[in-house]
Amino acid sequence: MLSAFVRAFRTPDLRRKLLFTISIMVIFRIGSFIPTPGVDYGNVQQCIAAMDAGNNLLGLVNLFSGGALLQLSVFALGIMPYITASIIVQLLRVVIPRFEALHKEGQQGTAKLTQYTRYLTIGLAVLQSTTVITVARNGLLFPECPVPLIPDDRVTTIILMVITMTAGTALIMWLGELITERGIGNGMSLLIFTSIAATFPGAMWSIAGGDNGVANFIIVMIIILLVIALVVFVEQSQRRVPVHYAKRMVGRRMYGGSSTYIPIKINMAGIIPVIFASSLLAIPGLAAQFGDQAAGWVIWTRDYVADPGAPLHIAIYFVLIIFFAYFYTAITFNPEDVADNMKKYGGFIPGIRAGRPTAEYLDYVISRITAPGSLYLALVALIPTITFIILGVGANIPFGGASILIVVGVGLETVKQIESQLQQRHYEGFLR
Repeated sequence: MLSAFVRAFRTPDLRRKLLFTISIMVIFRIGSFIPTPGVDYGNVQQCIAAMDAGNNLLGLVNLFSGGALLQLSVFALGIMPYITASIIVQLLRVVIPRFEALHKEGQQGTAKLTQYTRYLTIGLAVLQSTTVITVARNGLLFPECPVPLIPDDRVTTIILMVITMTAGTALIMWLGELITERGIGNGMSLLIFTSIAATFPGAMWSIAGGDNGVANFIIVMIIILLVIALVVFVEQSQRRVPVHYAKRMVGRRMYGGSSTYIPIKINMAGIIPVIFASSLLAIPGLAAQFGDQAAGWVIWTRDYVADPGAPLHIAIYFVLIIFFAYFYTAITFNPEDVADNMKKYGGFIPGIRAGRPTAEYLDYVISRITAPGSLYLALVALIPTITFIILGVGANIPFGGASILIVVGVGLETVKQIESQLQQRHYEGFLR
């Protein structure tokens, strides 16, 4: 493994890509600590120090921003608006035929959809920055902190803050695209990886410094390693559906006669169901914050739905992840399109007729394989949270299922890309 890293840095082209990627990640982290104009940085730090992490309803966005949200920095929104815009555009393919047609046009259509995603990202950034600033002005970002976060709340100051945060999101989007074009790996995924990984040292230090610190630290590390091993095993697993192509004559040449397979991952939905479930569960708690704190529905929502340690919260979270796993898999994988493409090029699954029977068979396989995949997602998302609640080290530290899935998934994909680059140069890669 170490020798492979050395060979990667000895190759000039690969070394240049790796150093460029690392440089962009450093710039991204520096921007997370630059405060937005109009924010009292000292008061923000004071409020963060006195914050109760268990009541943080913006924890998901703060996780993807690497802690920049609570800092109210220029990169406060992080990559979340782009993630949301990408998911919306992908879902709109089912509703808007024009989007589906663009998706099928190849590179030109994909470029058009990417442009729509950028426009939508800017719109969502304006909306989310306005919401974050409003929450900060009203004292709801840190309910137990009496000092003002935005001392000067004039309209011009608020507009300047919205423009700054929106520009920060646009800059992050550009940095991610630069990594994709000139660096190694998917730029947006690596920026999310950087945001989450940056919060790990502080979280581990807080665990080690609490009650039973050494014992809790060892237990947490063992759990993390076990969950990482499970994630690596499942993410690498796939159901291979065999496909044979019949021989056919085109002019004077013979084509086809080959055998291949359709790789179907156990977890085809990725991290999206966890993000959907977390976002949906945050809505009742956010609505309760704006309501009368003495009202019965507010107290019930805060104690039974918004509290991450409440049994009802855990049960709803579990069910939502399973539902969204099936929902998102059904959107992203269309058995009829796959069956039509196979039929067009003379492909067939042994024992299954081409056309509609192939689509029905693929749909059957997807439904069966999504069942263990959705259960795996739900368990990975909940096991760390439940364990941390039992140990009393907090439920929102960045070792939940979402963060582990993202870190391991992005790490695997990046290592595979470096591996392919090394193998192109006749080197032995990381994965043996």
